[in-house]
Amino acid sequence: MKNTFLKSIAIILLLVICFLNGLSQKNKIILGAEQLEALKVEVGNKSIGLLVNQTSVVGSKHLADTLKSLGFRLTKIFSPEHGFRGTADAGEEVNNSIDKQTGLPILSLYGNNKKPRVEDLASVDVVIFDIQDIGARFFTYISSLHYLMEACAEQKKKVIVLDRPNPNGSYIDGPVLQEQFKSFVGMHPIPIVHALTAGELALMINGEGWLANHATCELKVITMKNYSHAMPYSLSIRPSPNLPNDHAIALYPSTCLFEGTVLSLGRGTQNPFEVVGHPDLKNMPYQFTPVSIEGMAKSPLLENKICYGLDLRKEKGEKGVSLKHLIEMYNSFPTKEKFFTSYFDKLAGNALLKEQIKKGLSAKEIKATWKKDLDTYKIKRKKYVLYP
Repeated sequence: MKNTFLKSIAIILLLVICFLNGLSQKNKIILGAEQLEALKVEVGNKSIGLLVNQTSVVGSKHLADTLKSLGFRLTKIFSPEHGFRGTADAGEEVNNSIDKQTGLPILSLYGNNKKPRVEDLASVDVVIFDIQDIGARFFTYISSLHYLMEACAEQKKKVIVLDRPNPNGSYIDGPVLQEQFKSFVGMHPIPIVHALTAGELALMINGEGWLANHATCELKVITMKNYSHAMPYSLSIRPSPNLPNDHAIALYPSTCLFEGTVLSLGRGTQNPFEVVGHPDLKNMPYQFTPVSIEGMAKSPLLENKICYGLDLRKEKGEKGVSLKHLIEMYNSFPTKEKFFTSYFDKLAGNALLKEQIKKGLSAKEIKATWKKDLDTYKIKRKKYVLYP
């Protein structure tokens, strides 16, 4: 009798586990890159170029290897900042090469040649974009997507975006970029945190006429299944060498503004974008020393100098662009006229934010000046949203 009871309990537990596992699988996000049948329908037997990097994986296998093994006609790989395998430093020139695993030529779209030329696309019918973005305006993968779309529009080539989640996709915040501050770290009149996936942004670029001469690219977005913008999403692969974890990615839209100052953002440590400091801030409670780290930061700012500042590793990320640490560090810096660099305005997308901080405005006062542009952007964004 006892054995029969225990067997019944075991069967019930097994059924519950199977049910929960099935429920979990049902709600699992299915990436654009995982929908290979849909991709095959789109490309047929056409020759394919890939704009991909180290995040372009299906399971544990790179998209390039997967497609090649399945007989897709791959002819060329285009690589963004940090290169095809994601090992180059921020801003480091990435050269053309040959991928050892696939034998495919790799053409860098970072450095002097950010936009594919006629000869670069001559052997290609369609280009597939599959890169993990993190939802911040100054993350350059979306700039590479823009130039790819522009070249393909001019040369009558098709672009397919295999969509991936936006880990900062649950909110919208930051100043909207002004046209005169357009650069490779900000190409579109969108806020710092835009709450769009790469696919949605591609639709907006097309729909708003942001390509040169208001051209329109032939575009297909292979959307995700079971995804919503409110979902938390953990990245299994670093989107760039200096974004090592989910916490750094959550802080990035706020802490990246320090790249436009003389302070170290922790490049040359194991915690970039989670610590900030400078040798002249000796009264600050935390210290670190940037050093050369192969694969992360070969020549970091303030290399081998003790920096005093803030440890943000336990900082609970705000659902918004935080200015409090930027204001705090500016107020604490002994030579304020040297605090900002010319790069700051490009990151901010305007010349106003720097002046507001100098004048002593609070974070609340500064953020109130963003509201009108953000409200306008939110209305515009709705036209291109693919996910709830």
